[in-house]
Amino acid sequence: MSDTVIREVVKNVWTFSRPFARFGIFPVGGRSTAIRMKDGGVWILASTPLNDETKSKLEELGPVKYIMGADAVHHLFLSDYKRTYPDAKLIAPKEAVENHENKQLKFDGVWGTDPAGTKYGFEDEVCSFFSGFKNKDVAFFHPESKVMIEADLLFNLPPTEQYSKSGSSGKIPFFSTLSPSSWLHPRFAWNLGVDKEAMRRDAKTVADWDFEKIIPCHGDVIESDGNKAWREAYKFYLD
Repeated sequence: MSDTVIREVVKNVWTFSRPFARFGIFPVGGRSTAIRMKDGGVWILASTPLNDETKSKLEELGPVKYIMGADAVHHLFLSDYKRTYPDAKLIAPKEAVENHENKQLKFDGVWGTDPAGTKYGFEDEVCSFFSGFKNKDVAFFHPESKVMIEADLLFNLPPTEQYSKSGSSGKIPFFSTLSPSSWLHPRFAWNLGVDKEAMRRDAKTVADWDFEKIIPCHGDVIESDGNKAWREAYKFYLD
């Protein structure tokens, strides 16, 4: 039985959620997110294995046109996606390109190398590259669905949905409390900011987006009041 949970969070936005433990110890869950764009093509933040269930759903949604690596560490499966969808544009931060083991993999866009403001063609989405964040994350905003998508900028633990088919709760003491409303998250975000001024700029950029939901790679989807959750998690940069 597959441990991947596939669901349509809101019209044309699909998640692929499954168990994942950081360092093999800390259960944080993993999630890819796909958007069916206005032209019928598919944009995907590729952060989980391209298993049969995922491939089947993506084929149902439409041709994959864009594959995103969301930050320096969410790059493990990019080669698999690009091999399966060779015509799709592959875009990731410079650190993901450097960290990826397949040095022959061709990237069509690289945040941190390409000029600021470079457009990659996925006009349904808006993105903000967090150059001041330790993992060099990119946050994505889909205005039509009022959804924000990100990898390591915001956690919403425990990862209940991601572990729902695993037989495990996905909870461990203390670490499972990392969520936007916790006392820990603002400090977590502050400590991972290596350039505080850049973080203030980019945290405000995201705070100004009009989103209701947040789809994180780690933890449960925030189904409502997403902008409020972001402002709470990043209040040290926004106050």
